Amino acid sequence: MSDTPKSHGRLSVTASLRPRELMAEPQVRGVWTARVVTLFPEAFPGILGLSLTGRALAEGLWNLRTIPLRDFGTGRHRNVDDTPAGGGAGMVIRADVMDAALREARQGVPAPVLYMSPRGRPLTQARARALAEGPGVTLICGRFEGVDQRVLDAHAVEEVSIGDYVLTGGEIAAQVLIDATVRLIPRVLGNQDSLAEESFSIGNRGLLEAPQYTKPARWEGREIPEVLLSGHHAAIAAWRASEAERLTKERRPDLWRAYAEGHVDPAKDRQLSGASDQSRDRREQTEEPKR
Repeated sequence: MSDTPKSHGRLSVTASLRPRELMAEPQVRGVWTARVVTLFPEAFPGILGLSLTGRALAEGLWNLRTIPLRDFGTGRHRNVDDTPAGGGAGMVIRADVMDAALREARQGVPAPVLYMSPRGRPLTQARARALAEGPGVTLICGRFEGVDQRVLDAHAVEEVSIGDYVLTGGEIAAQVLIDATVRLIPRVLGNQDSLAEESFSIGNRGLLEAPQYTKPARWEGREIPEVLLSGHHAAIAAWRASEAERLTKERRPDLWRAYAEGHVDPAKDRQLSGASDQSRDRREQTEEPKR
């Protein structure tokens, strides 16, 4: 056998006048691509370079490209921000700087541009699924007090939130969105069937996932539910469905209301409500009294 390395024949090379492009990682043509505009490109791939997402990245199942915002800064010090109009604390990323970075990022296949922001619409499994079916995404990682609104309007940027809290920057939020999306791309997970019964999945009717157990069968006086050891697949499926409903009603009333409107009759709703109360009573009885 020859020791000569095989040519993949699928890596694309594009000409650019920007010297930094010579150091950019090769991109696999036609796969889902995340382009990230950030002041801290060294934060990537971060956790995305590990485990299944990292292996998928190495195998060319998806691309990751960082666009350093500082490269587009103004003046000798490459400033990217300025004081907020109207006064106030902090600094705001300039519209002209972000515009130049976005124009660089958006070359090639059109993809939605998302700004990771606490004022955005919540990231959901359905949104991640829709993004996974597209060509990729361009992500803006904010810093300071945010980004000049004019550039967000000019590029029709969609704001997305990962929760009702504030981070020091958008890099962690961007990695959350990428991870949630990339794992839905075919062949990224070793077993695609594992997606079927996850929380929020279509296979699980958009509900929370039922509890999971594994060996040993008895641990510190606690046993695996007998039905899971019965080998009766229909009974196991029914138990998991019932537990998914119970947990969703107990922990996420908002999800339960949305589901119940089209799937649950009032009698079953009252029955599940009683099950939730009993479950809560059992937990309270097993808790040690406070001293």
